[in-house]
Amino acid sequence: MARHTKPGRNDLCPCGSGKKFKQCCETKTARSAWAGRVLMVLVGAAILGGVAAGVMSFGEKSSAGPLPGTVWSPEHGHYH
Repeated sequence: MARHTKPGRNDLCPCGSGKKFKQCCETKTARSAWAGRVLMVLVGAAILGGVAAGVMSFGEKSSAGPLPGTVWSPEHGHYH
């Protein structure tokens, strides 16, 4: 059974270009791994920010009253 290992920097590139791995695909794999980590951090920060905003606003009363010239509609349960 063949075992898949990461090519060394001076090994031939597995893409078949005939170049050394360090001058062919190494920068592409390093860049894509870096971009994936950055994306994961940004998504995590957005989720944490949303959760924090929800926790901070939980239980707050709305200070906005009815707009001038509007009347309460008991039929609909809101101002018109």
